[in-house]
Amino acid sequence: METEEASLARRAADAVSPPPRLVDWSLLAVVVLEVVTGFVSFTVGSPSGWPLFWLHRILGLTFVALLGFKLARVRHRLTRPSEWRASTAVSVLTLLATLGALATGIAWVFGLDVRLAYWTLLSVHVGFGLVLVPLLAWHLRSRFRLPRRRDFEGRRTTLRYAGLLLGGAVAYRSQELTNRVLDTPGRDRRFTGSQPREGSGNGSFPVTSWVADDPDPVDRSAWTLTVAGEVETPLEYGYDALDPERSEAVSTADKEALLDCTSGWYTVQRWRGVRVGDLLDAAGVRGDARFVRFVSVTGYRWSLPVDEARDALLATHVGEERLSHGHGAPIRLVAPGRRGFQWVKWVERVEVRRRNDPAQWLVTLVSGFE
Repeated sequence: METEEASLARRAADAVSPPPRLVDWSLLAVVVLEVVTGFVSFTVGSPSGWPLFWLHRILGLTFVALLGFKLARVRHRLTRPSEWRASTAVSVLTLLATLGALATGIAWVFGLDVRLAYWTLLSVHVGFGLVLVPLLAWHLRSRFRLPRRRDFEGRRTTLRYAGLLLGGAVAYRSQELTNRVLDTPGRDRRFTGSQPREGSGNGSFPVTSWVADDPDPVDRSAWTLTVAGEVETPLEYGYDALDPERSEAVSTADKEALLDCTSGWYTVQRWRGVRVGDLLDAAGVRGDARFVRFVSVTGYRWSLPVDEARDALLATHVGEERLSHGHGAPIRLVAPGRRGFQWVKWVERVEVRRRNDPAQWLVTLVSGFE
């Protein structure tokens, strides 16, 4: 028999909860939006992109409320084994993935920095989010019920959703304030969510590789950098011609730049090498060129618009040290304002092109596999 307190709690939940079918589909919509905004945020390194990250976090906190409405409605199915069906296993897996995504995300924003094997908590959070999409779709399929027209009618439904989003925004701002007041490690996170790595040189920040990129160390004496494509004079340089400590063939440059890795950390370092603009000028860029593609020894590649590429650096040193193999030696791209996976390591070709390279997105997933 329901107690008076439980009855009051249920009526309060019913008063603020959207219609049940709308809650179910809203959960799927929020998860899809979270995956989309999370994926797009991987490509955003400039502070002007902060609204995308805010949206991702507010939607995540809104998801918590929607999940609460859902669990309040179906808790008896989970707590009574006699009512379990085959679809209940999918429901339980979906709930576990949801709790995993929420727990790792919340722990990360408060600055908890632990690694699970190769992965940071932020990487694990991303993994849970990716798993959630098929699980939630499968769960809805097993209990497929389209929303009815009356579920959308009335000002009350609009106000409920507005309140949920507003509550998510307030909760997020409260979290930021809590981090500052309690002086937690999460206070120093960048707007992307990345945590700082202090120091100078190779040992001051982690060695990470995108997907399967993990080549053997490159022999500097046999390595060459080729500049080709839409240029008047294709060029080829050995390592000694680009080494700031030895070269007189090209002028060297220093640049302080922030590297923000999608695995959840950032570092500010002074990089030294050769300006891409100097290489392009030496080769003579043709008038119809629009993009510059940087290609790794693994086949990995990324392209930048010509004007942006001119201000980029091909670095041989970080701090006062030669780049280590793990950080991209002999030479890596330094592209301020871009995320870490776009700073191509182990560069061996610079290709000037008339068109962008949409296939680079696929290559990021398959490069390094043999």
